[in-house]
Amino acid sequence: MAAIARWCFRHRYIVVLFWVAALVGLGVANQAVGTAYNNSFALPGTESTRALDLLKTAFPQQAGDSDTIVWHVSSGSVRDPAVQQPVTAMLDQVSHAASVAGVTSPYSQQGAAQVSRDGRTAYATVTFTGIGNEVPPTDVKHVISLAQGVRQANLQVELGGQAIQASNGVSTSASEFIGIVGAAIILLIAFGSVLAMLLPIVTAILSLIAAVMSIGLLSHALTIADIAPTIAALIGLGVGIDYALFVVTRHRSGLKAGLTPEESTVRALNTSGRAVLFAGATVCVAMLGMLVLNLSFLNGVGIAAAVMVVFSVIAASTLLPALLGILGPRVLSRRERRRLADEGPEDVYARGFWYRWAQLVQRRRMLLAPLALAVIAVLAIPVFSLRLGNSDQGNDPAGTTTRKAYDLLAEGFGPGFNGPLQLVATIGSPDDATALTQLAGTVAHTPGVASAFAVPVKPGGTVGIVQVVPTTAPQDAKTSDLIKTLRHDIIPAAEQGHTLKVYVGGQTAIFDDFADVISGKLPLFIGVIVGLGFLLLLVAFRSLVVPLTAAVMNLLAAGASFGVVVAFFQWGWGSDALGLGKAGPVEAFLPVMMLAILFGLSMDYQVFLVSRMHEEWVHTRDNRRAVTVGQAATGRVITAAATIMICVFLAFVFGGQRVIAEFGIGLSAAVFLDAFVLRTVLVPALMHLFGRANWWLPGWLDRRLPHLSVEPADEDVRDEPAPEPAPIGA
Repeated sequence: MAAIARWCFRHRYIVVLFWVAALVGLGVANQAVGTAYNNSFALPGTESTRALDLLKTAFPQQAGDSDTIVWHVSSGSVRDPAVQQPVTAMLDQVSHAASVAGVTSPYSQQGAAQVSRDGRTAYATVTFTGIGNEVPPTDVKHVISLAQGVRQANLQVELGGQAIQASNGVSTSASEFIGIVGAAIILLIAFGSVLAMLLPIVTAILSLIAAVMSIGLLSHALTIADIAPTIAALIGLGVGIDYALFVVTRHRSGLKAGLTPEESTVRALNTSGRAVLFAGATVCVAMLGMLVLNLSFLNGVGIAAAVMVVFSVIAASTLLPALLGILGPRVLSRRERRRLADEGPEDVYARGFWYRWAQLVQRRRMLLAPLALAVIAVLAIPVFSLRLGNSDQGNDPAGTTTRKAYDLLAEGFGPGFNGPLQLVATIGSPDDATALTQLAGTVAHTPGVASAFAVPVKPGGTVGIVQVVPTTAPQDAKTSDLIKTLRHDIIPAAEQGHTLKVYVGGQTAIFDDFADVISGKLPLFIGVIVGLGFLLLLVAFRSLVVPLTAAVMNLLAAGASFGVVVAFFQWGWGSDALGLGKAGPVEAFLPVMMLAILFGLSMDYQVFLVSRMHEEWVHTRDNRRAVTVGQAATGRVITAAATIMICVFLAFVFGGQRVIAEFGIGLSAAVFLDAFVLRTVLVPALMHLFGRANWWLPGWLDRRLPHLSVEPADEDVRDEPAPEPAPIGA
């Protein structure tokens, strides 16, 4: 790292020009070829996927997403000519629109049941040629425009469904801007210098832009969902600022200790820069750990996030030292430069809050460790009631057309109309067709079913469909119970004695299966990322206790943060206040993605904290001194970095999207607990209790491990004197 830092410092303008040229080149390439994001949502081997495959084969025109156009009159009836005529003309236009396979009107014989009992609400089913996000947004928006064009004073028209919802994605640019502004304020307070504040911001933004454009190009070669850049940006903005913050903080300490700008930059990269490298590696390991799940939807997200982190590390290792070379001593404020000139080098750790706090943790470790554990345990209690699923459009922001359509359907036809099920059957004989009709009658009288009817099978047809409307909403636990009842009790009884084979499908069943698949693979995923993280820290710190402690701390932070998410969204303690709808299940993919992000970020703080402790341990072989000095040296920067991340994550909460809000609340809680409870209290307290055992490694294992170190080999790396820790009894 020293050689890279020195070269970048001395050739700073070349490095900056290289970054500018790279950004321009990536921009030109993106303009030339565009992006090819693919929202493939395949769940191999599940019933809902088999049902969808059958529909695609037998009825390709009906296998797409079924969305709804809902209209409601405040007075009169939807059958009044003043309403029926313009709506019928509109539905005819929609049926001929691009990506529309067909429209079922309530004014037709087939759709006669699509008018509510009071006659004031009706809906038409619009079947698209693809499912959900596969339909081009421009085609969906054209359908929305046609439907809303017939609105009148007495006629409310709204649209709902997966394709409609996907086309109305909320931009996160405002959230990103708010996060950057919050980070800038914190950096300005921490550094007291505008130029020092700008360094992490500029480095993070440039690396984010480069990564997003690279991810767009990568989408041509890999399956990457269009949500991946948003998730990657959320991660990249946080880690990019944090990585640069750690290096700039160490550099400023070196300047205050009397080093020249070049030597301070080299030593900052050779110490904190190495920690950035290892921290970035742990985040990449965590994100790429999603590949073991073998789910295309998550694979692309993991790869995109890893690309983002790689660019953040590269920027902190190359662009940042070049910018430090351009600014020179101006990284310090004018007051700090005057003090350095008047008073000479200073000992930056021998005084101040964090050194006093480190001494307090050393003296009161037997009290503080149990208190910290108690806080984490209490917050983790709700996680034992975690229910994975998919929030429905009743959780969309109140002003969206999907939310209004959902409410109109729930009021006029019952909540189950927002998530119908499809029983898709293979028919090999007339007896099978008769059995399917009988099954529809049985299902119609099953508890939890509002209605069920068999779609007439064409002569010679080999696939039959039974439409099932539950009495409960798609996100309701009772709907999941109904799916299990149909699959395990009702359908097997109907199949006996026939060649009939029936699969439960539909959008609600797909998300229910997704939750089951994720739940089944979650232990494997946790084992992989924890195991790989353990090995990385084992190699880095030549210790068994340090990586084991880190793994346990990461799991504790994850458990507590999931507890907060469950209480906030599943129990409904805060979702209504944010306009995110009623209580509902936690998104099925949230645990995997949050665990990957949290594990990576938690390992960041562990690496930065313990690397400074290990650096002191290598020089003194005094555990008390190493832990106290390490905590005093990193406490301020870790909490500042955590505060920045919390601002970034919270900025994404208020965009009105439940899924993004779940990420924001969960990640904010996790980072707060990790930085202000675990790394500031519990970890150092435990390390004081463990003593020299922190750094123990069996000789036979030491000889077999590769020698990689977070600290440089050169003994002369400390750019400032370290204070003496207080004695144990102090």
